[in-house]
Amino acid sequence: MKRELRTNLGRRGILVQGGVYLTAILLLGACSMDTGFPGNKQDTATPTVSTPAASFTPLEPTETHVSLNLTTLTPTAVPEISSTPEPVPSTPDLSNPPDPQKSFTAWRPPVYPVPWVPSPQDHFYFSNPIAAHTIDPAYSTYGYGDVFFKDVVHTGIDIPGDIGTPILAAGDGKIVYAGFGVYRGGSDIFDDPYGRAIVIEHSFNYQGESLFTLYAHLDEILVKKGQVVATGDQIGLLGETGKTTGPHLHFEVRVGKNEYFSSRNPDLWISPSQGWGILVGQILTYEGRLLEQQAVYLSRIGEQISESESKDYKWIGKSYQNQAINSDPYYKENLTIANIPAGTYILSIPVTNIGYSYQKIIEILPGQVTFIKFNLWRGFTLGKPPTPEVFFSPSP
Repeated sequence: MKRELRTNLGRRGILVQGGVYLTAILLLGACSMDTGFPGNKQDTATPTVSTPAASFTPLEPTETHVSLNLTTLTPTAVPEISSTPEPVPSTPDLSNPPDPQKSFTAWRPPVYPVPWVPSPQDHFYFSNPIAAHTIDPAYSTYGYGDVFFKDVVHTGIDIPGDIGTPILAAGDGKIVYAGFGVYRGGSDIFDDPYGRAIVIEHSFNYQGESLFTLYAHLDEILVKKGQVVATGDQIGLLGETGKTTGPHLHFEVRVGKNEYFSSRNPDLWISPSQGWGILVGQILTYEGRLLEQQAVYLSRIGEQISESESKDYKWIGKSYQNQAINSDPYYKENLTIANIPAGTYILSIPVTNIGYSYQKIIEILPGQVTFIKFNLWRGFTLGKPPTPEVFFSPSP
């Protein structure tokens, strides 16, 4: 039975281990810049709350608690195109997903066929730009909306890997940029934080708006501007050009315009790996305002794992820093954690300024979004947001 817990994380050891894992993630190298019909050749497969009166007295938690002594966490123009058809959604087959309780390794399964639309509000139109067999996890270690180097907001996700790892087109389209200088449209090519970069304008759209994907920090570019590519075509090699602390791919999804301020969270656009799901949430203050840069931890339960494997069973996310960040029009999220094998997890939110950790047991479903809403002091709410009058999904 799902239940809500507020416990001291020091007793469970979740935060301690999560912090170590987060430090390891940072060493993989984070960006210093935030700044289809997919026939996949790849491995296819505010809230509305009442504002408290001015005389509001904070609620007191009902459970026994102790203060937490937590170390501060550090996280790990546009060419005009003719009208193009939107992709026809794949019919999700969730009847026989892989068994999440069987042995789990860091290897990432192939993604579901794209476009993957398990609900009318979803839009998983893109394949992973790094093949499953090429790299162990091949998923982001530095998320959308995070902050690094004091004040730079991340408008994409970082996927770590070795220099020379093949980078693949995430969807059909045309190359509209290839080279240095993409941040300022071709100027300052020797001081561009993106380094060598490619932008694809895709041959399908979303709600009548153009879609772009950006691939940055490349070691080598294998395509030219104007070239037409298909999903899974190799377009470059992973590198560490530009302003970066280590080799990785910086990947962005842009909606409407090919510009920095048009980015969306790629976690909501890349098709999930088969048998894996995604956590999407609103992390809010008591009054319903967005709570920025709040750490969130997931720890898998229900099976015994060795110490050497434990890092593979912990996922860490952080709520967005809201500058230059766009949420999905349906989920209105400020948190995502992707690439989670289906199963049962403890969700932990340690709130350092009040000294409490909120916890809840949740289920991650294969190929689907698990949505949570958290309000400081109020706790958790599960269930999807209300269905909008206009569905945010493509037409057949």
